[in-house]
Amino acid sequence: MARVAREMVQKAGVDVDKLIDLLVRNASAELTTFYYYTILRVNLIGLEGEGLKEITEDARIEDRNHFEALVPRIYELGGHLPKSMVDFHNVSACPPAFIPADPTNIQDMLQILVDAERCAIRGYTQICNMTFGKDHRTYDLSLAILHEETEHEAWFSEFLGEGPSGHALRKSGENSPYVGKFLGAR
Repeated sequence: MARVAREMVQKAGVDVDKLIDLLVRNASAELTTFYYYTILRVNLIGLEGEGLKEITEDARIEDRNHFEALVPRIYELGGHLPKSMVDFHNVSACPPAFIPADPTNIQDMLQILVDAERCAIRGYTQICNMTFGKDHRTYDLSLAILHEETEHEAWFSEFLGEGPSGHALRKSGENSPYVGKFLGAR
């Protein structure tokens, strides 16, 4: 643990144990969403489904990257991940993105995808509000993730016909433009 990191965050007025809990819950949401998006993506078939595969894959890979970026901060603050994957899954900040009963219903699939992104946006906004001006490292990381989750929501909501977002898809293979700096050598 980076003892001084925890000490400075506490001195700034952040409830570090609550922050660690939120970070662990959001890390769980990222890893479980990566898993469930994998299942959703392989079920995106047919004319409508094929159009969603690329953005679902981008969101899936970026959710894995978010998990990878969160873990070091959890441990720096003196936290840890649960020993059991089942326990880790069950503390997720967001409900599982289960495949719909009818996986060929693209509207249901899109609703699951956009709901997962909206839950993530709420979670990272909460962490940003808690750490703004107090824990610069966690704030910077959470804000970077928030940027990417907001783009994910925009992509899926456009497919739902909720209106234009102004966001463009990234070039193929360019994942995590905001979070990349937290992932070390890439």
